[in-house]
Amino acid sequence: MIELDDVTVYYPKAEEPAVHGVNLSLQPGEFVCVLGPSGAGKSTLIRTINALQPVTYGQVLIQGENVQEMLEAQKRAWRSRAGMIFQHFHLIPRLTVQQNVLTGLFGKRRAFLNAVGFFSQSEKQKAERVLEEVGLVDIAGRRVEALSGGQKQRVGIARALMQEPEVFLGDEPVASLDPGTARSVFGILKDIHEKQQLMSLINVHDVALAKSFATRVIGLAGGEIIYDGPPDELDSKNLEMIYGKAIHI
Repeated sequence: MIELDDVTVYYPKAEEPAVHGVNLSLQPGEFVCVLGPSGAGKSTLIRTINALQPVTYGQVLIQGENVQEMLEAQKRAWRSRAGMIFQHFHLIPRLTVQQNVLTGLFGKRRAFLNAVGFFSQSEKQKAERVLEEVGLVDIAGRRVEALSGGQKQRVGIARALMQEPEVFLGDEPVASLDPGTARSVFGILKDIHEKQQLMSLINVHDVALAKSFATRVIGLAGGEIIYDGPPDELDSKNLEMIYGKAIHI
């Protein structure tokens, strides 16, 4: 379980907080989509949960343990259990699909092995199984720079899966994809989430995607939670409060 207790985050020299007074409890099995305009605090929320952004006030609890009190090694260990999926993929273009996926193991291996790029046969077999899950096993040897956006994001998902995560964290993972590809990638995320009974928290800009796939929607505006509830109760009035303008759904 992940809990945010009255969390407020200020960035240096900022007059207003990026997130303010956020109280949140996330449970295993939930597929949570976070909506909100640019600057609403969505990325800060993810970074706070992933122990990348310290809180100014309040606390973040992972299984009851305060992240602020963790040693750096403990924070790295937590990140290795949280599969992170990025908007801009963060892949290594000149490496193959398989090689990029294998980097998902870096947090669990000796630095020397990572530096020389040595992977055991069992690790390579694990990468193959993961690539089968995202439908890319046939192009495992292709360089990532030759892939489409949707394929690159599936590589990113596979890399996160190599960590055997307890949690999926996504920071606008489909924002750069066309609507059809975005829906396909979201479908893969949801299938994996359900199969492995993960806890998932995904920032998304597309209201229709959130309403289609989420089990719970959180709406942020000005760093505060404006809506927290089921997707079928998210109506035009709620959306106007979140975005400050009428949103057609």
